[in-house]
Amino acid sequence: MCQVCLTAHASSGVTLLVAPLAGSRGREGNTVGIYLCADLACSLYVRGRRQPKLRHRRHEESLTLDEQVARLTGNLDAFLDRVTAG
Repeated sequence: MCQVCLTAHASSGVTLLVAPLAGSRGREGNTVGIYLCADLACSLYVRGRRQPKLRHRRHEESLTLDEQVARLTGNLDAFLDRVTAG
């Protein structure tokens, strides 16, 4: 499952993105990772413009589209915060 848009995929549809931490911790080899859509189409999945392969459709949610987009952005921002945290 993508940790940004929360879309479930077959195993090949999700990939681990690993980034070095900022600053001295990153230079020491410390990293942080997140699983995301291998095709980087999170925005399209949330908006219903693309469906994951091997699944009939994305799971239904009670959140509005705007709330889902805000969550996606928040999840991505949280990852970036982890990368840049000193």
